[in-house]
Formats: sequence, C-alpha cells, structure tokens
Amino acid sequence: MTQRYGVVRVKPVIAMPRKSKAAARLPARANASMARFPNGMTRGTSGTLPWVDENDTKDGIPRGMMTGSPQAMPRLLSSPRVRSPQVGSPQVGSPQVGSLQAGPRPGRLKAAARRSTLMALALLTGCSTIDSATSGILGSDRPKAGQPGYVAGFLGGVVADEPRAALAGREVLSTGGSAADAAVAVALTLAVTLPSRAGLGGGGACLAYAPGVKSPNGGVPEAVMFTPVAPASPPVNADRPAAVPMLARGLYLLNARYGNQRFETRVAAAEQLARFGVPVSRAFAKDLALVSGPLFADPAARAVFSHNGVPLTEGQVMTQPDLGSTLTQIRVAGVGDFYQGNMASRIAQASPEIGGPITLQDLHKALPRLTPPLVRPYRNDKIAFLPPPADGGLAAEAAFDVLADSPDDVAAAGARSLAVVSRYRAGDITPDAVLAAHDLPAPASTVFPASTSFVTMDRNGGAVACTLTLDNLFGTGRIMPGLGFLAAASPAAVPLPLLAAALAWNQNIHAFRAAVAGSGQAGAGLAVAMGMLGTLKAHRPVSVPVPDPGRVNIIGCGRYLPGENSECGWVNDPRESGLALGAN
Repeated sequence: MTQRYGVVRVKPVIAMPRKSKAAARLPARANASMARFPNGMTRGTSGTLPWVDENDTKDGIPRGMMTGSPQAMPRLLSSPRVRSPQVGSPQVGSPQVGSLQAGPRPGRLKAAARRSTLMALALLTGCSTIDSATSGILGSDRPKAGQPGYVAGFLGGVVADEPRAALAGREVLSTGGSAADAAVAVALTLAVTLPSRAGLGGGGACLAYAPGVKSPNGGVPEAVMFTPVAPASPPVNADRPAAVPMLARGLYLLNARYGNQRFETRVAAAEQLARFGVPVSRAFAKDLALVSGPLFADPAARAVFSHNGVPLTEGQVMTQPDLGSTLTQIRVAGVGDFYQGNMASRIAQASPEIGGPITLQDLHKALPRLTPPLVRPYRNDKIAFLPPPADGGLAAEAAFDVLADSPDDVAAAGARSLAVVSRYRAGDITPDAVLAAHDLPAPASTVFPASTSFVTMDRNGGAVACTLTLDNLFGTGRIMPGLGFLAAASPAAVPLPLLAAALAWNQNIHAFRAAVAGSGQAGAGLAVAMGMLGTLKAHRPVSVPVPDPGRVNIIGCGRYLPGENSECGWVNDPRESGLALGAN
C-alpha cells in the first residue's frame, strides 16, 4: 500500500503470503488501543497513535484517515464518498478523490505512515519480531495496576507458615496491593492449603497499620478482632460443639478498612485453588499425620483428606470442590450471604450434624470489631500487641517486659507470660492491672489449641500481623455438609488459643519498624516477645532461637518505612515449613 498527501491508496487485490499465528494476532492488538466511531471507523486513543480530530471531516468522513482493522477496510472502500482509484479516475493527490478534498497535511502523512507500518508488520512471520517492532508503536507491554508484576523493584514482604499462602501474598503485593490486600490473600489461601489450622469455620485476630496521619486510624496500629464465638444456645449432648464462623467477615473488614483492591478478587484466587486442587504442603501433611485416625471418622473429611482411606502425603493433590463452590457463592453473592442469606440458611440447617446448632441469629450477630491494641513504649518506638480476647498478645507483652530488663532470662519471661494470661482468664481484672501485678500464682497446666500466623508489609510501610485458628487442630474434625469447610471448636468447650502478634512503629515520623506473629500453643506469646526484641535490638529481622513449642514469623526495617527499604527484611522460623519472601 502507498500513501500521498494524507490519503491512503489501497490496491483492490493484494497477494498475501503464508499466514502466521503472529500476524493473525496483530489486528487485535491494534484494535485494543483504539476507540470506535459510530460509523465503524476508528481513531487512536492511547497516545501512541496519531490523534485525528473528530471535527476534521467533510460529509462526516475523517479526512486523511485509514481504519485500524482489516475488517473495517471494506466499509471504508465501499463508502459512496471514498472510492478506490480506477483507470481513468482522478489520481491520488488531485484536488478531488471521491468527495474528499485532499491537500498536503504533514500530520496526516505521519498518521498514515504509522498505520501502514502496522499493516506491513502483518506480513512478518516471527512473533518476537512483531512484538519488538510493535512495542514502540502500540506502547509498552508493562503490566498495569492490579496485574502481577506491576510493582517493579521493592514491593515489601510476606512470611507465612505455608509456602503457597506466602506466594499468594507476594503476588498481590506485586500487583500494587496493600499489606491488607496481601493479608486477605494469605488468609484465604491458608483456608484452602492449611485447613488444619485456618478456615471459613474459624477466625482469628490481626494488627493492621498504615503510615501517615491521613491513613486509617491516623497512622496508629489497630486491632481487627474476629475470634470464633460460641453459639447463644449451647448444643445439648454434643460431643464436639462447634463455634460460629468468623473468618469471612473479619477478612472483609480488614480489606474494607485497609485494602485498595476488591475483596472478590482475593476470593476468586482461593476458589480456584480449592476447585482445581493444590499439592499437599509439608506443613499440612505433618498436621494430617497426627490426627488422621479420629479425623477420618467423619466421611466428608475422609473423602477430602485421604486417598482410599490413606492420609494424603506431601506432594499429592488435594481438591475441595464443595469448598470451591462455597467460595464461589461468597464471591458472587457477597460475604453477607454467608451470614444472613441463602448460605446462612444452609449453615443453620447443616450445623446440627457437626456440633450445632448454629442459628441464623448466631450468624447475624457474628460481627468483627475494630479495637485499640495494647501499647507500650520501647526506646524511641512504640509496640502494639493484640488485645483480649486474643490474650496471646497479653502474654507477649508480659514476656517482653521481662526480656527488656533481663534479655537472657527467657525462662522467667515464659513463666510470667503464662501467669499473666491465667490470672486474666480468672476474671475481675483489667489487662493493665494484670500486667502491673506482682507475685502472681503459678498457672495451671493448660493445653492450648493450635493456630497459624503470618505477617505482610507493602512498599509504603503498611503492615499486617495476623494469627488464625480453628480453636483446635482441624477444629471439631467435621466438615460442614455440602459446604466444604471444617467447623471450629466452640470456645465454650475448649480453652482459648494464645493468639499472639505485635507491631512496632515510630509515632513521631509515622513509620513502620517491625511486625511479628507467633504460634506454638503455650509458647506463642514468648515467641513474639523474643522475635520483636531481637529485631528491634539488631535493627533487622533475626531468626531468634525461640524455645519449643513456640514459632515466629518476622518482618522488620532497620531504618523504618517509608524510608530506606534496603534495610528491610523478613524471616520465618527455620524449624518449620513456612516461607519468607519479598523483593528489595
């Protein structure tokens, strides 16, 4: 094809060479960057193609313009106002072509030349050749906000007890998501990949922080509480009473308060994992091996977590179609449906089979809440701990108080943390009063339920530290019929778990310093205290030798964030099978 003076001359018959897949793909790319006129003709909109003024027309036809798609070309050629030159017809460049009056227009020359280049590229056969050649014309292929890879360079970090959950959180950070968006992704993924410790039937607690006085809560950490609660009417003669589910509403509140991406997007990712299956992680295989005997007494649990009655092992694929359908319903109908819609009715009807009843009124009243954390100063910084009913934060602060004065007295710190929790649970005392009390009685021996923890941090210094639980390993051990998730054990029937997390920040400069979350039953509070103190003193996250059974996940920035991100790092407990990752 040739052009002169802004009008493109198109030969009626073009001998095309052998088609290639790459060439066939080109028009779609070109059309994607154009807006369509009502009559089918197009103009560039992305700034990479010349802009043709809509008013620069005669008889409604843009002057000096060629369409951007081969499909639209016949309409242009068949128009009574624009005709392909015939023998004896006026030559291109004469005062009249059809009813268009053409004149020398340098801008139109460039426009037609660039569009001609696009058509010529359709004759090329190499995909890489086309991609490289069109990148300068159509614009960069760089991911957009909301797509993985959008954030280049430093994006923050994620640490979790299960590797696939950590990878899900990191991917969200790479799309430009906040620490809260990443935390929601991690938690929903854990509900699929680590259902022994987290799930839609359970709950948890988080500390959330966003820097800056204009951020939520004015740049001060805030606790998001969604711990499992007991039904209003305790079940009669139930051997394993179930709790009211809290996870979905809690994560939705965290997302609404601190997230910048849609909650449904995070649900969709977990939905795909449940529906199409995930390889069993080492962390989950270890939990499953511990309790597979009593767990498989439930037919639904045996169907999901075994192969012909044999527990799934590391690397085998675990599919959860009923859980995938439940997540689909949450994504489509919203979280409200889980608590006061059609799904709530299904939960109420099925709950007697797994330790209910859980009534519609129980579900309707199951509301998460925002509450101030426990706060204490440390040098120039402040540290927030999870408040009761997540009293593992109380245990962590008690242990931190001891270690701040006597860093080597780990045994005394551990004993103090458990004594404070025991006295607080006895009642008639406030958190501040019990932390200040001396000569507390030795705590009774208590077997605390299992939990899991994770921490996230985004590139702007936002951070979240969470701990999740089913109030027992695998909760009640019974899957909600037709809904695919394990019911959590009722807190009226089992001791509360020690849900422990802490977050350090500098209030003067409104910047993040460190986030720590722990698990390990009775050792969770001490683990958080040791992890936080070690990170603050070393000015970097350190994998401290936390005594068994405690485990800890840490993110820290030696010079604060916002600030010098090269001083930020993340570590997981080396004795477990979790993962710490990010990008500097």
